[in-house]
Amino acid sequence: MNRLNPRKLLLSKWTAACPHNREKHFLVTELYCDEEGTVLELELQAVLTKRNERISWQLLQDEQKWVMGWK
Repeated sequence: MNRLNPRKLLLSKWTAACPHNREKHFLVTELYCDEEGTVLELELQAVLTKRNERISWQLLQDEQKWVMGWK
């Protein structure tokens, strides 16, 4: 399991373990927080297609789906 600090995820780079539609590399472009400043979700942008996807930050901890950095 990837150990993550959700507040440091902004502009981090991720590689999809099983790419779809040639979208392999992603960049975290935005963090969504509640009123207390707790990170709830983030926005991933595919580098190749510029498609945005909003997901829960905890999904990045699954090593079967996401690898930290660009590989």
